[in-house]
Amino acid sequence: MDRRLLPAPLARLIEALSLLPGIGEKSATRLAVHILRSSREQVHALARAIVDTKDNVGFCRRCFSFSEGEVCAICASPERDTTTVCVVEEPLELLAIERSGEYKGLYHVLHGVISPLDGVGPKELRIPTLIDRVRNEGVREVILATNPTVEGEATSHYIAERLRPLGTKVSRIAHGVPVGGSIEYMDEVTLGRALRDRRLL
Repeated sequence: MDRRLLPAPLARLIEALSLLPGIGEKSATRLAVHILRSSREQVHALARAIVDTKDNVGFCRRCFSFSEGEVCAICASPERDTTTVCVVEEPLELLAIERSGEYKGLYHVLHGVISPLDGVGPKELRIPTLIDRVRNEGVREVILATNPTVEGEATSHYIAERLRPLGTKVSRIAHGVPVGGSIEYMDEVTLGRALRDRRLL
């Protein structure tokens, strides 16, 4: 579609929406038209929700997952097992594991994987803070739940090697998760089985 044929504000909205992940120009156009047809109240509510999220949601200072305060709800819960930490690549994978209902410990979000080709090394991730947590917080087991990709496996191996001198039990989730798959999109049964059948490294 030639955006020059559209009113400038609508064209700018389509352009802004098309920058979102997974949204192509056709989807962005449909969303923009839907917003245009919505009531003023609905549009303002959407705009407020976006601004409120950006202004008030950050990352937990302990596990680096999404949080409205300094510490997220999982880290603040007295019902969680503080001796076990599950390491994931991204916050959405934490949410996927929570849906399985199999895990009751804490988490640590790396915000990526080691990828030398992309210029991402251990220092660019939250690995040093993970090692500090294990050393200082009485963690007895670290479960490595990175994705079963080349980078995910390399990241898990690197973390396991760094944790081994601390005497902490290190396990890897079982490969019920297919190679090349993403934990974020796994079903609850597969994730639950992978957590139950984790193995030592």
